[in-house]
Amino acid sequence: MDAAVLAITKNGLAVGRRIKNINPGWSLHAPRKLDDGGGAEWFDAPASEKVGELFKSRAALVCIFSLGAVIRLVAPHLAGKKTDPAVLVIDDAAGFVISALSGHLGGANALASELARELGARAVITTAADVNKTIAVDLVGRELGWAVEEDSQVTAVSACMVNGQSVGVFQDSGSLSWRPDPMPANVTVYPTHEELDSAGPEARMVISDRVREAGPRQVTYRPPSLVAGVGVHADTPAGKIVACIGEACASAGLSPRSVGTLASVRKPREVPGLAEAARKMGASVRYVEREQLAGVRVPNPSEVVERLEGTPSVSEAAALTASGGELVAQKAKFPPDLTVAIARAPA
Repeated sequence: MDAAVLAITKNGLAVGRRIKNINPGWSLHAPRKLDDGGGAEWFDAPASEKVGELFKSRAALVCIFSLGAVIRLVAPHLAGKKTDPAVLVIDDAAGFVISALSGHLGGANALASELARELGARAVITTAADVNKTIAVDLVGRELGWAVEEDSQVTAVSACMVNGQSVGVFQDSGSLSWRPDPMPANVTVYPTHEELDSAGPEARMVISDRVREAGPRQVTYRPPSLVAGVGVHADTPAGKIVACIGEACASAGLSPRSVGTLASVRKPREVPGLAEAARKMGASVRYVEREQLAGVRVPNPSEVVERLEGTPSVSEAAALTASGGELVAQKAKFPPDLTVAIARAPA
């Protein structure tokens, strides 16, 4: 993590050095008046200016001084929980490590717990999901690379979760490793979407790569469970690739946000448009050797493709090979230079 430690007292500097010894990649900052020869980056500017600089440039900021002072210093720079860094506060005696800002999305809670263990201190975490030992709605699937379809209902569903109201869960794609065991008493997992609809819980969590009408108080998670196999020319532009993958997904009732990989035949050189399309979609690219593709049985082989590429299929064979699963959308043609097929990886 790109983290900075800021100390403004002699005792705080000693604590900061302990932290830097544990995490040598972090930077330690202290006012020049404490300069005793090394081990820190000394600054002459006011602490308020230094806090603002580090707040805007680092993923985490660890302040070794009072919580009240930290609040006053970071307040002018707050932008929102999606962009603010993790802010932790540690006292001069290293007795407490407080998760002060961006506990979930910024990772301050996890970092506070880790630092507390390393320092022999006590972590202070106040987010309701953590203290109530329930599901943190905004963190579900984050470590698995899941995306939230539309986050406007995260707060409402989180409120239902921590207040013990009924929350229904439906999942038909992605890993099950996120699930706590046991589930909180107010959370019910439904085997089908129809049963979820019929039960009518007060809030819903849906984990799926399929597009359905969202219910009230629903958060929809998109696991990267889909592989888009792409037959493409060397000069096909990224915009067309992205648009056609979206069209192929829409025709099959799938969410393009669940496309985690773009797969194609290996060419002598990387296809610029494919690499750029993957970047725009937040996906990876996988190239498969033509000999491997040629051995894959597909529903729509092509003699023309075999003549040009040395394999009777690119899009379908690449999707199947890269996913290790099954086709959920057969080859769609987008003349003159593009085909797309989609497969789902096994959970």
